[in-house]
Amino acid sequence: MIDFENQTDYEIDISSLEIILNDLTEKNIELIIVNNDEIKKLNEEHRNINKATDVLSFPLEFDIPNMPLGSVVISVDFVQDKAKEYNHSFENELKLLFIHGVLHLIGFDHEIDNGEHRKKEEELIKKYNLPNSLIIRNS
Repeated sequence: MIDFENQTDYEIDISSLEIILNDLTEKNIELIIVNNDEIKKLNEEHRNINKATDVLSFPLEFDIPNMPLGSVVISVDFVQDKAKEYNHSFENELKLLFIHGVLHLIGFDHEIDNGEHRKKEEELIKKYNLPNSLIIRNS
């Protein structure tokens, strides 16, 4: 289940995200949709990077029964911009970023692994018939 918090005025349907989440884990997560200003603050506070980004993941430190895996924060501004740039829908871009963030919560890390994160993303992109833009821009 997704504990959803939308801090923007953008209308968002998370039903397809619930399907993806249930395919990856039985655990709950928190999903927060913000604007670029808010994600920039979080990025600086938690990663010492003073710029907006598309998605941030905050896994819980401990695996405690009945507790969520952690939080995924997505910038609605990035979703809109990248959807337009790569010529696909807002919903598909949101799914791509959601997949990326949830994979971080379940232990994948493209910054230190040997391509396992990218491989799993590619598998899910094909399974859900999503555009390849995430693969292309991360190659």
